Amino acid sequence: MDSNFIADFSDKKILEKYSSAFTLSDMEIFIFPELFYPLVLANIMSPLLWKWRHDIWFRDIEKKGFTYKANRIKQYIIQNYVFNLDLSTWGLTTKSREIERFKNFFDIELLRQSNALFGYEGDKYYFDIDIRKHFGLDKYDSDIIPFWKTETIEAMTAFRYKENFTTGAGECVSLSALYAAAMFVVGRIPLEKIFLIATPLHSQNFIIEKEGLITNNRRIVTKNMWYNGTSLSEKARRALENEKVTIVSHISGYIHTLYKEATIDRNAYEFFSLKLREFLTVDLTNVIFINFLRFKSRYKSLFQYQCDCSGKKRYISLEKLFEYEHTSKFNASAETRALLVKEIEGDEFHLSPLQGKIMLNDTEEIIEKSYGKSLQEIENEFARFNGIAPPGIIHEMFTDLADFIYTDPKIPDDRKDYLKTSIPRITIDDSREKIISSILRHSEHSELALLTLYVFRQMDKLDWLPYVKAAIERNPVCFNDLNGKTISDVFEIITKMPNHSIYDDQRLALPDEVWNFGRGDGIEKALLLADFIIQKNPSSTLTIDTDHKKVKLTYNGSDYTFESNKNFRKSIDISGTTYKIK
Repeated sequence: MDSNFIADFSDKKILEKYSSAFTLSDMEIFIFPELFYPLVLANIMSPLLWKWRHDIWFRDIEKKGFTYKANRIKQYIIQNYVFNLDLSTWGLTTKSREIERFKNFFDIELLRQSNALFGYEGDKYYFDIDIRKHFGLDKYDSDIIPFWKTETIEAMTAFRYKENFTTGAGECVSLSALYAAAMFVVGRIPLEKIFLIATPLHSQNFIIEKEGLITNNRRIVTKNMWYNGTSLSEKARRALENEKVTIVSHISGYIHTLYKEATIDRNAYEFFSLKLREFLTVDLTNVIFINFLRFKSRYKSLFQYQCDCSGKKRYISLEKLFEYEHTSKFNASAETRALLVKEIEGDEFHLSPLQGKIMLNDTEEIIEKSYGKSLQEIENEFARFNGIAPPGIIHEMFTDLADFIYTDPKIPDDRKDYLKTSIPRITIDDSREKIISSILRHSEHSELALLTLYVFRQMDKLDWLPYVKAAIERNPVCFNDLNGKTISDVFEIITKMPNHSIYDDQRLALPDEVWNFGRGDGIEKALLLADFIIQKNPSSTLTIDTDHKKVKLTYNGSDYTFESNKNFRKSIDISGTTYKIK
């Protein structure tokens, strides 16, 4: 148990972890997987998310079924948040700098084997193209990598203030955390049923309700959708088909592929593993076979279909059937095939069977009579077509078909040392106020709860050292954009910004959030100016004093004053990367 948990910031690893709770880069979550679920809980604490419950879009949603809820949440997120992985949003760092940060408490060689930006190359699918070119990094020195910070719901929503954005935005980890929180707050899905899945290049959720549901960026994928053979399902399948899962995160804790210890409840992880494998497995039916041929287009040219047209037999290639799907509400599956056929121009049909093509009708008869048989037994039945199809193609097709109907997820090995930890009890019947109270109460003996307060930025309940460290050391965008200007120039620019934080109450934004969204409280503006000064001259010494409504930054004999609505009394001394807070 985390009995009487205390965060000792004299320990460099602990300070780095709690500082990372503010910036939440993909790298930081990879190193500190215990940060992943606190982001979900911080979103659940946010007043912005609870406002969704009162949106007309979700009227009476609590009375609806699971599928309806999931689709409403999906559509709301699609309409209000775009996917954003722009390198300029949160800036760049270097491999050498990140290695220096983490080398004393993480095996850097394991980092190279598991992280895409440090040399990991996953399976061939993702790396037929150069990974750096894929992410737009090819124009930089090979040591340069992106921060890719994960956004809270406040930062995601604030993108509407940023140039060239009309809605909110976020990267895939941000979207997965938002989805998980929204499924709980709006969809009333218990947190015990929601699992976050991180791979080196992606982040998804698996929700254990009915047959299961995967959230993928802004979209959702049901089991039927997973096997429907469309381009959307093809994209959704990529991560679990081609990458190792590095982290599975849950309200009970996490499991990491590289760490020997896990905090996730063992029974919860076993249940997750079972249900995910069930989701990724399906019996071969005629519907699934047609979907497979749509998915693996190289095989559709092998088949033709025989139909009755006005009492006469006619023949058409499967390729042509699939082509007509694009302009029809019907598809080539048996249930709607006859209606699709009626929409096809008469001259597309042939009076005689097409040479060198297998009759789809015959294969469907085999599959229909093969219920309960193994895939190998069904392949043996298909051997009769070997004289029609090119040599070896039937076996190749069944090899690919096996991969289509069963994906073996490369999830962390369950042979771990499972640690007992304390977690706040949160239910779908709790109010926002009760949830916040529970997390505050548990923060004294639960690291999950305490980290949640840091991710939430509840500054009146926190030690400010991790926040100041994050603000000064990992907010490069504001300096890069302002580089070349004088301190007076920067002071004038930021004082003209609206004096409103993107965070409510006693919560604070980071300098790059202030700069990106063009607004901030006086304390936040003072930290932005401090960041600029230290980046411009790393040996600088300065002081920030906040006295309720007044904020004063003193540097080199000059005072720079700001107005605050946060009502703090703090004194922050900054000397390079040494910080003292009183």
